[in-house]
Amino acid sequence: MDELSAPAPAGDNGASPRPRLEDVAAQVGLSTATVSLVLRNVPGPSERTRQRVLKAVAELGYRPDRTASLLASRRSRLLGVMVDIHSPFHAELVEHLHTAAEEVGYDLVLSTQTRTRDEHTAIETLLANRSEALILLGSLAPASVLADLNRRVPVISVGRRVAKAGLDVVRTADDAGVGQIVDHLVSLGHRSIAYVDGGKGAIATDRRRGYRNAMRRRGLGEHISVLHGDGTEPGGEKAGRQLLDAGDLPTAVAAYNDQSAIGLLTAFRRAGVDVPGVVSVAGYDDDTLSRLTCFDLTTVSQNAEEQARQAVAAGVERLDHGRTQPREIVLAPCLITRGTTARSVSESAGT
Repeated sequence: MDELSAPAPAGDNGASPRPRLEDVAAQVGLSTATVSLVLRNVPGPSERTRQRVLKAVAELGYRPDRTASLLASRRSRLLGVMVDIHSPFHAELVEHLHTAAEEVGYDLVLSTQTRTRDEHTAIETLLANRSEALILLGSLAPASVLADLNRRVPVISVGRRVAKAGLDVVRTADDAGVGQIVDHLVSLGHRSIAYVDGGKGAIATDRRRGYRNAMRRRGLGEHISVLHGDGTEPGGEKAGRQLLDAGDLPTAVAAYNDQSAIGLLTAFRRAGVDVPGVVSVAGYDDDTLSRLTCFDLTTVSQNAEEQARQAVAAGVERLDHGRTQPREIVLAPCLITRGTTARSVSESAGT
């Protein structure tokens, strides 16, 4: 068996055997080693030789056998990705991760977190499937646990700030993103701006801090109001009902993420409260649901495509180029204004 293609004998139906590396080498009159260099895009062969080999490959219909190649190299070229199955934003990230990985000759193994399947189990599954590096989306594990894991395989934390763990981080400036929402609402005349929290974890902490700091910066410290939330639609709906039951609605509500914001919209619309006529609502993530016409949600984009590209690049730098020093890449968030925010009614009335 050669490095890139395993022999495939003809079946009982008389089909021709699958072309092998030796067949390509024979057609161009070169060694299999030279042909292998060309197919793996390794420096050495001349451009004329490369063109001859590629022409023969096309004529013969030769297709490299990836399994044989990986066995020969003792590498899997697999990047393990931990994903929360309930997160539309994670689903979008995975789509972009697939594209970025394929462009550099890698593939993905996915392992999910669910309400009954924890992060530890998801990660162990990725390791059992020979993942060479781990891309963890929104990990909640302690930094010490991630540091230990990073000593086994390179770890890239996406979305979450992780200090002093020696691993790579790709994230957006979450506090600045929530600050953009507050600034947008203030520019529309809102002063009574509540915030639905996202629970525990570094991401929730950064976004909550961003809300508090922006409100103080705008001279609205006395209007700070943080409601309990958990980053889910039911959690957002519960927060919305809490506001309705209190009887004194704020003129605007910012939510930890788009799922929470959609829960708020559900609660307000069921109660007959006009959004954005009475209450403006904003989310965070710019996930696929937020773009639907039925929601048309003002939100903050985290640039999922660029996060995915940077995460894959970080893994490849560790695996293929030997980089050992950790890196943190912080992307700038971008406010996306849609139909759930409008000028404050009280401001429009001049009160």
